[in-house]
Parts: sequence; structure tokens; C-alpha cells
Amino acid sequence: MNSRLSRRQFAALTASAAFAAATGCAGFAQALNQPPAGFKALFNGQDLTGWRGGDTFDHRKYLAMDAAARAKQDAEWTADMRAHWSVQNGELVNDGHGKYATTVQDYGDFELLVDYKTVALADSGIYLRGVPQVQIWDYTEKAKFNLGADKGSGGLWNNSPGAPGKDPTVLADKAFGEWNSFRIVMVGSRVSVWLNGKQVVKHALMENYYDRKLPIPAKGPIELQTHGGEIRWRNVFIREIGATEASKILASHGEEGFQSVFNGKDFAGWSGPLDNYEIVDGAVRCKAGKGGTIFTKEEYADFTARLEFMVPSGANNGLAIRYPGKGDTAYEGMCELQVLAEDYEQVHKAKLDPRQVHGSVYGILPAVTGYQRPPGQWNFQEVTVKGSKIRVELNGNLILDGDVATVKEFMANSPHPGKDRASGHFGFAGHNDPVSFRNIRIKKL
Repeated sequence: MNSRLSRRQFAALTASAAFAAATGCAGFAQALNQPPAGFKALFNGQDLTGWRGGDTFDHRKYLAMDAAARAKQDAEWTADMRAHWSVQNGELVNDGHGKYATTVQDYGDFELLVDYKTVALADSGIYLRGVPQVQIWDYTEKAKFNLGADKGSGGLWNNSPGAPGKDPTVLADKAFGEWNSFRIVMVGSRVSVWLNGKQVVKHALMENYYDRKLPIPAKGPIELQTHGGEIRWRNVFIREIGATEASKILASHGEEGFQSVFNGKDFAGWSGPLDNYEIVDGAVRCKAGKGGTIFTKEEYADFTARLEFMVPSGANNGLAIRYPGKGDTAYEGMCELQVLAEDYEQVHKAKLDPRQVHGSVYGILPAVTGYQRPPGQWNFQEVTVKGSKIRVELNGNLILDGDVATVKEFMANSPHPGKDRASGHFGFAGHNDPVSFRNIRIKKL
């Protein structure tokens, strides 16, 4: 058997290797518009199947439209889009005008691979979950240097000035006439971008252009923006990221300085009503019908805690923040940070105050909802406490960023005498439901 490669085989293999190196994909890519293993093609290389027209439009408002209004809007956008987009030799081509090529399907966490080639003076980008945008510049256009064009493509251009990710960390654009390759990883509102094999954005929070007080929508479309000059696209591939991988990605960033406070085997280093809790598969779980606050023997002043939690349907628990070791967690400690299933209202047929939802500072500060994974799945949460300020990031989305010292009105007019505590224990405030916690780490600040 002859094991030597023919010239054609060798050329094909070399091309695949070059594509893989440019995009940062593991392994060799296949032929034009054929996705690597684990990915699916958003563009089939032949027509606009799977794409509709889109615009700079809040996806939450789009979803809130009634079916007839949304269909009418889709028809208008899509008719305009199709007048300016075409398929040529396996490339998706836009003439520099018209509405944006927008996926019909919405996506949550994902890895996106995209090749593009544009021309001088063009200005484009990629909307993630319908939010602008990963920027594509003419990095030689001096008239736009004041906007950051000279820094190159790949930045999250609509982030606030000076915010992480606003500008790319390195100029990685290729010369006009050459293909550029993006690799974009989005978990929650956290975005990392590689351009031509160089990382230009590292795990930055992408701001919601439409309402900066809210995180990016949990799901939304991918949009290829058109602006001012021809742009060509090919090899548009996506891989959806599941909950387990998403948590690993979130935990892989900024882990320096964190120390485990739970060994997964016993309650060494913990106090409180420990008999009301159990250890199951390396996680600490409140026993059904039991409760009370268990807490670390060590006290903390300013800190960041990272952990994973899983809530059954309708379940309730809480994080004890600067707990004194006795008394009501929510009132005697700095606060109880709610851990609550997002279907709690439906299950219990109860109306919650916004200061009772998951991630809220109970009775004091409300959190944003809609970012918890379904009951029975593990969630990744990061909590930072600095002075009187508390910041909560859930599955990569900033759901609370507030200051308890500024609050003058409390739920049910109940005072919180412990809210100004400067230090205390960290723990879990069980309320009869089998809520589980694992991978619990704390970093002192």
C-alpha cells in the first residue's frame, strides 16, 4: 500500500491546516463552508437559508411583539436585506448597504468562527445575541482614528470608553484583499475574541447597548452588520456551549488567589447546625425539611466568593454575607443574598418583591432575573463584597451591582441592623429545600 500523498491531497491538507491555524480551531477544518467537528454551518454556501433581515433593534422588544407585528417587521427587514446580499462562489456577499444578515435561530452561550474579507473605508461588525458589536474596521482610515480604527478590529466597540474589551489589545487585521478569521467565545455576557489567531479581547463583559442597566439578553441572534463598503463572509460556524463547559470557562479566568473553603468530604472548617446538611457527590446540600445557617469558622471582610449551586424547582436558600454566627442571617448579618429558583412564584403561587428574587440582597437591593439555568442544572456564581458594595455575577451575567449604604427604604419597612457590618462569616441559609453547593472558593481582597 502506497502511503505517500498525491499533490492534490497534500495541497488540501495544507489548506485545512492553514485554516485551522488562522481560526484557532482544534484539528483540521474541512472544505469551504463545511464545519469542523462539533460545529454547524450558519451559512450553507449556496443561499440565505436560515437567515432573515435584521437591524440595530433591541431583541427583547422584538420578542415582545405580537406574532403579526413581528412577522411584518421580519418581512420588511428581510426584503431589504435580500436586495443587498448575494451568494458568489460559496461566499456571502454584501454590497455595503441594507439591513443585516441575521440568524433566524437565537443562541445562548456559543463559540463562533467567521471568515471575512472587506475593502478600504468599509465599517462593519458582528452583533452577538442581537447586540452591537464585535467591530470590523478599515484600520488605515485616518478619519476614524479618533474612533479607534487605528487599533484594529475585534473590540467590543459599543462598550463604554475605557471599559475592558472596548478596544482590541493588539492590531491583528490582515491587509485588504486577504481573508481575516474570527473566533468568538461568548458565555453569559462575557466575550473573548481572537482575530487571525491573536487574542484581542479577553473575557470582557459586553455591555447591553440598548439598556446598560441590564445584561445582554440570555439568547439572541447572530447578525452580520453592513456599513459603507463591500464585505464578504465564509466559513460561518457555530458551536453551542452547554452549562458544564460554560461554568468551566467562567472558572478558568481570574482564579488566582482563591482558596477552597469546602473540601467536598466533610464539614471541617464549618460551624452551625451541620446536622441539617449533608454531603452528596462532593456538594453540600440542605436536607429536605431542614434549614438554618451554616458558616465558615473563618471571618471575611472584603472578599470575592465563587461557587456553583443547583436549585430544585421552587426551592429557596441564601448566601450568608458577613454573618455574625447567630441571629437572623438577613437582618443580623450584612445580608442574605438570595438563592432562589426562578420558577418560585409559579410553584408557590406567590408574588415576590424584586428584593426577594435570586441574587437580590434580601429586602434591600433587587437583582435582574432571567439568567438562571433550569432547575436541576448547576449554575456558576461570583459574589464580590467591598465595603458596603455588593456585586453578583450569575453564569457570566452581572445581575446586581449595588451599595447597601445608599438604601433608605426596605421591604416591609423592616430595618436591617447588620447591613453595615464590616466583617463576618460566609455561609448558606437553608430554608427546608435540598439546594446544593459545590466548588466553593473565596479570595480575600
